[in-house]
Amino acid sequence: MTPTTLPTSQRAVQQDGNGKLHVANNAAIPSLLPGHVLVKTYAVALNPSDYKIQKNFPIPGAYVGIDFSGTVVQVANDVDSINPGTEVFGAAFTFSSAHRLANGAFAEYVRVRADLLFRIPSEQQCQNDGDLTLFKAATLGTAMSTCLLSLWSPDALGLVGKPEEPVLSEKPIPVLVYGGSTSVGTIAIQLLKLSGYDPIATCSPRSFDLVRSRGASNVFDYSSADVALKIKTHTGGRLKYALDCISDVASVATCYAAIQRPGGRYVSLEYIPDELLAQRRAVRPNFVLSAELYGEEIVLGEEAYDRPANREKHQLAVQNVGMLQRLIDSGGLKTHPTEEIEGGLEGVVKGLVALAGGGHPRKLVAVV
Repeated sequence: MTPTTLPTSQRAVQQDGNGKLHVANNAAIPSLLPGHVLVKTYAVALNPSDYKIQKNFPIPGAYVGIDFSGTVVQVANDVDSINPGTEVFGAAFTFSSAHRLANGAFAEYVRVRADLLFRIPSEQQCQNDGDLTLFKAATLGTAMSTCLLSLWSPDALGLVGKPEEPVLSEKPIPVLVYGGSTSVGTIAIQLLKLSGYDPIATCSPRSFDLVRSRGASNVFDYSSADVALKIKTHTGGRLKYALDCISDVASVATCYAAIQRPGGRYVSLEYIPDELLAQRRAVRPNFVLSAELYGEEIVLGEEAYDRPANREKHQLAVQNVGMLQRLIDSGGLKTHPTEEIEGGLEGVVKGLVALAGGGHPRKLVAVV
């Protein structure tokens, strides 16, 4: 097969008329759009949003999946930044009805924006014994996108320091990562540390070593009855920023109680009812959807999630892709621990069921 020759159909995970997932053997391959490339998928990683979207917003015939890695096979005429044959990874946009009916990562081919793709570093580029494989890279798309918006978007935490321009302080500013052992949490901790901040985290005691290895200066047991008090004591009552990777009633309560008396900023990765967020007017909340960085309208059919196209967030992402790529090339970012799912796309369907049941500290990855 040449880079421009494709089969007439592909295998892909889709929803049936009842909203259940199955592997379709004759699914359409997404057509190439301006500014996009088509990637032959090698591996995919599972996220909670994958099963939540198909459960809460079912569409018969919808494709599924966000995180992927693979090789570029086709490039739109207006794209000159990447060539066929390049090994890449990233996140597919599946947050609108039109896109969900045409494209998803859990398939043999996935369509993605060229300006939001990351490249697998070559052996010549890798430093510090970097060994980012296609398998490991599949875990990074959503995590990096979420961290980018959560940490640096002006309406989120709005942090100033970045890995290439860290804030310099004798006493680094603390930032709480609630759920530090999640795939987003482990990446956020690293980016915060590299940006000159003091990342502290909550998680289960069994994950303390993992979270510390990613750069957290202190870790707290999320289930402790006085965890908020411990965080407040540790930070000397000066915690201004909290990234909540769990985003439930308990996590909101802990973050809000730990944030300093003058207030601060709180970012959730799930919708939180207004009555919970109104507990402290001095805290500025924001619900981050990583898909906003695509600069396209988000249409899921529920007011809490639907959002207009945001070109500013797309531009923010584009401006920081190069910085993150250089960090990847230098081996400066450790991926989340993985667990391989056997069985290809059929294994993905089973894996989503298992993921929905909880109890998976490792990132589930399948080779397509």
